[in-house]
Amino acid sequence: MGDEPRAETVGSLLRTEEVVHAARAGQDDPAAVLVLDEAVLAAVRLQEDAGLDVITDGEVRRMAWAQTTRFLDCFAVTPGRGALNWRGAAPGAAGAAGAARPAQAGGGYPAVVGRVADAPRTGAMAAEYAFLARHAHARTKFTMAAPSYHRRYWSPEHSTRAYRDCEQFLTDIRDYEREVVRELLALGCDYIQLDAPNYGSLCDPDTRAAMVADGRDPDAEIVFDAELDSSLFDGVTGVTTALHICRGNGPGGAWHSAGGYGAISGLLFPRLSFDRLLLEYDSDRAGTFAPLADVRPGTGVVLGLLTTKSDLLEDAADVEARIAEAARIKPLAELALSTQCGFASVPASNPVSAAGQQAKLELVGRVARSIWTS
Repeated sequence: MGDEPRAETVGSLLRTEEVVHAARAGQDDPAAVLVLDEAVLAAVRLQEDAGLDVITDGEVRRMAWAQTTRFLDCFAVTPGRGALNWRGAAPGAAGAAGAARPAQAGGGYPAVVGRVADAPRTGAMAAEYAFLARHAHARTKFTMAAPSYHRRYWSPEHSTRAYRDCEQFLTDIRDYEREVVRELLALGCDYIQLDAPNYGSLCDPDTRAAMVADGRDPDAEIVFDAELDSSLFDGVTGVTTALHICRGNGPGGAWHSAGGYGAISGLLFPRLSFDRLLLEYDSDRAGTFAPLADVRPGTGVVLGLLTTKSDLLEDAADVEARIAEAARIKPLAELALSTQCGFASVPASNPVSAAGQQAKLELVGRVARSIWTS
């Protein structure tokens, strides 16, 4: 990995109600823009003071981590779709047992209903990076949903009016995201991270069984999706490419995927042509480090060992011991450290306080310096 960063966070940071309201108001409201700009500056200070090697803008301008439906007008909310098996949320939060699950307006989930190439653009996804680049002193990165993630937006009932099959749609999404990559490169971005909770879902035996019952082939989808995601950066040089395999980060700290990475690693990891994989290892649900053996030699693995789903601060010695354990499978020179996921992938933040968030980021920076610069 050479001089690649050793300490980072995944993406989103906690947001105040004022910031959430400003994000809803959008870039056309001058007062909201000022609030959001200040929130980005605060996010930059927080991460830089914590000693992180690469930082984000906290994703504070977003209403959700995945933004494609915001910038492409070819999606429509359709009923009866999109329910994930959310578990583990804090009591009373959406996703908790007996609580309402996250829902889209109209009681459904967006589905692609028009051609991506023909869709009106409702803004430039890459534009939010410009402010971060101007004001950060540390290295910066931009995060966006992987092309493969957009299977979530495929509806056999509604989407076939626009596309022959899901794979044709995903290929068009890949081509659209290539435009975003070109815009990011023009802004000076040299680290782009894709987020792909769809792969994490395939670790869950219940999810895989449901897919098979619906006539889908999980393994065939893994092969297609891995090659598609990797092809996003074909011909691109001078940028660190990364893929974060999420296991669910919903309101109240909810998650939707159990089962270790071993369920997918043999088929998936060798096909992922990325500089870095960010993997979540904050709970027993993730299984052992054994699947790291399936990662391509030379591909870095960023270990997400600090949870963003609880204020409980991990012990530095325990984190260092887990890194040493992973280094028995993947060389230490090809490892790095991060939080497990974002702190607020959606406006309903995880059950972590601002002080807890700061302590976890500082611990990431401190442990990384202790291991890789000592």
